[in-house]
Amino acid sequence: MIHIPKSEYSRRRKALMAQMEPNSIAILPAAAVAIRNRDVEHVYRQDSDFQYLSGFPEPQAVIVLIPGREHGEYILFCRERNAERELWDGLRAGQEGAIRDFGADDAFPITDIDDILPGLIEGRDRVYSAMGSNPEFDRHLMDWINVIRSKANLGAQPPNEFVALDHLLHDMRLYKSAAEVKVMREAARISAQAHIRAMQASRAGLHEFSLEAELDYEFRKGGAKMPAYGSIVAAGRNSCILHYQQNDAVLKDGDLVLIDAGCEIDCYASDITRTWPVNGKYSPEQKAIYELVLASQEAAFAEIAPNKHWNQAHEATVRVITAGLVKLGLLQGEVDELIASEAYKAFYMHRAGHWLGMDVHDVGEYKVGGEWRVLEVGMALTVEPGIYIAPDNQNVAKKWRGIGVRIEDDVVVTKTGCEILTNGVPKTVAEIEALMAAARTQAA
Repeated sequence: MIHIPKSEYSRRRKALMAQMEPNSIAILPAAAVAIRNRDVEHVYRQDSDFQYLSGFPEPQAVIVLIPGREHGEYILFCRERNAERELWDGLRAGQEGAIRDFGADDAFPITDIDDILPGLIEGRDRVYSAMGSNPEFDRHLMDWINVIRSKANLGAQPPNEFVALDHLLHDMRLYKSAAEVKVMREAARISAQAHIRAMQASRAGLHEFSLEAELDYEFRKGGAKMPAYGSIVAAGRNSCILHYQQNDAVLKDGDLVLIDAGCEIDCYASDITRTWPVNGKYSPEQKAIYELVLASQEAAFAEIAPNKHWNQAHEATVRVITAGLVKLGLLQGEVDELIASEAYKAFYMHRAGHWLGMDVHDVGEYKVGGEWRVLEVGMALTVEPGIYIAPDNQNVAKKWRGIGVRIEDDVVVTKTGCEILTNGVPKTVAEIEALMAAARTQAA
């Protein structure tokens, strides 16, 4: 399995500390364990910022970075080894493992944090933290600050400035390294296989969850611990619900099924959408809408390159889709006027994509100084135009109603344009129909 190497985590910590003000400290907690119900926990997933800086997979941990500290700049508070707890819950790194396996310069038991951390903060001018994203941890941080303040008459110096860590860290996360792209390629490869498997299994009479099961099987078989987000398997009129997640309707002959699903590898997401006919053959109307969405996606790819701005890809999809809807008779009027009045939003109501990385809707500003961000090498994003014709849309002929199509791929900006990471899934009408026909022949 492909992973981010230990050396990369070290490089990230150094890069962050290089941007911190002199005589400062950064403090970041691990994700809390989430309770599913009563005493049952959700599968643990590390906080993305914490993971980005440490690769440390356990809860009840805190990263402390102190640039220039003589005894080591990277301190990790984590759980101690405990034979009885490990018997129930699995092995822990402990303080030795934190240093040996995760590159910490110093490691202390998390139970000692109240005694040790105020002393590390004391005398620092500035504290960087993820303020506001973890209210409980914010309270702990203020408690530690107040311990220092209570000793001010003895000469203790509390920090005088608090800064959100997000701005520095999220800008770093926006630029993917070669190692990150490698992991994202692997997540994309596994997800592509899952979509192919679902296409091959598709037939009338199954339920949406039957195809979700095929996806989950392929994710786990490929080594992914979990989907990157709740899989959307939307058949028939459900394909017009953007974030549909019931996944329990029956697949009907003549309907389309839209699947938006991707797995996560080493906390890096993939995000793929494909739309295909349940019975393996697009109707003329389904084909017309599908090929229009595909053409708009191709136009978007051409607008993703260094020095082009974030919104150019979206604008390209809007132009192609609006012109196409006019040609099909679903919109009436001049293309420029329809774009200006946003008439296309009755059919295409979302943006063409989002940043992608450790979070499926990844961090990073879309605008800088009020202007759309200029794309640079290493930025990763999705390209996902769609057309959704509501089942009750009385403004269009009945034959169009209830058709929802979205096509989504993941790309990374390169020196010359962009690399499509998710090209492993068939996308043209001919390719999808051929794949499904071959699967039916085999089954027979």
